[in-house]
Amino acid sequence: MRQIVTEGTANASLTTKQRIKSIFAASSGNLVEWYDFYIYAFAAGYFIHDFSGSTNPTVALIEAFAIFALGFLMRPIGSWIFGFVGDRIGRKKSMIYSIVLMAVSSIIIAIVPTKSVIGDWAMIILLIARLLQGISVGGEYGVAATYMSETATSGKRAFYSSFQYVTLIGGQFVAVLTVVILELIFRDETIRAWAWRLLFAFGGILALLSLLIRTGMHESGTKETFEHKSSGSLKAVFIDWRFLLICFIIAGAGSLGFYTYTIYTKTFLIDSVHMSETLSNRIMLIALFCLMLSQPLFGMLIDKIGRRVSLFIFTVASIVCTWPMYYLLQNIGGNIYGTFFILIWMYIILSFYASMAGVIKAELFPSHIRSLGTGLGHALGNVIFGGTASIIALEFKHIHMQSGFYVYFIIIFVILLITAFFFPKKTYLD
Repeated sequence: MRQIVTEGTANASLTTKQRIKSIFAASSGNLVEWYDFYIYAFAAGYFIHDFSGSTNPTVALIEAFAIFALGFLMRPIGSWIFGFVGDRIGRKKSMIYSIVLMAVSSIIIAIVPTKSVIGDWAMIILLIARLLQGISVGGEYGVAATYMSETATSGKRAFYSSFQYVTLIGGQFVAVLTVVILELIFRDETIRAWAWRLLFAFGGILALLSLLIRTGMHESGTKETFEHKSSGSLKAVFIDWRFLLICFIIAGAGSLGFYTYTIYTKTFLIDSVHMSETLSNRIMLIALFCLMLSQPLFGMLIDKIGRRVSLFIFTVASIVCTWPMYYLLQNIGGNIYGTFFILIWMYIILSFYASMAGVIKAELFPSHIRSLGTGLGHALGNVIFGGTASIIALEFKHIHMQSGFYVYFIIIFVILLITAFFFPKKTYLD
């Protein structure tokens, strides 16, 4: 295993005001990227019937989440493309390019005709747009995690890096909020007919506007980083595959927990608890808002207790609590207060991962391959475990073995628990 040497960054001389400005600039685009990616999951129930050939609602949802999962398949490609750009040319340029791609793909979804107009081409175009979004988000995560961890000061890395998930969760929050606003303005049949398109058009416009903010970012990479003979090299990432494997397992289990608690739970409330789509959206909206605001607080806590300790807390709590939480959700009869309490319980557990998720992966790699290594490890974990969480859960439900998903969930987290013991005590950013 390569010897770990602490490295400096180009942001070492920045003032606190300049750091905050740079974090805000990176975060604004990050929020838009994740809004555009998540709005599909939250709005799929309204439009998938116009693209799917199935009349069975559960099967149609499975098709919708299959496309959602396929978007994840493009993340490793996106992480490679934009990670290379981030390590070879600049973190700032890479993040600008990724958000332009997200804007284009979102607008495509907003204007694509339905199956009744162009037949099977509707589903094909929808799939292509989702694949482009997957490339964009795959590139965004690793570079943004790298940028925020490099911009942060020693002793406050979890706090600064927590803003990546403030905006990532904020993207979910804004996605749910816009759906709720749409439900207040339009009737259900109007949303299903055409108004859902406004959600994607809004995201595309926001993506273009965020370009203006990102032009004011500082560059966090150094001249030495970009001129290193192995900058952005896949071969260099795989030289010490153990760090990539640790990143992959942390990202895989973390993504499984994240997407289970935030994406699948909404589907679970509708499909298994039989809560109305409108009510589930509003409960999720409030819960996501609490999750979003709590990230900096957990980031400060993690800076005190240490990232390894936080990883153990997240892992053990997920193993012990996940199955009971979903059992309670299904058996409290859709009680609003009980449902909200359980969601907050989930999100407290999740916060021990989410508020440090970017930095705990980025610190495993030297600066000349940090964007690529972080992005690739995270993207591969997302493809296998994050993007498939909802569809695996729905498949288990479809064959009347819903508890099978919880067993699968626990097994993955036991693997994470074992991996946590091998996380290095000293990293490149310590």
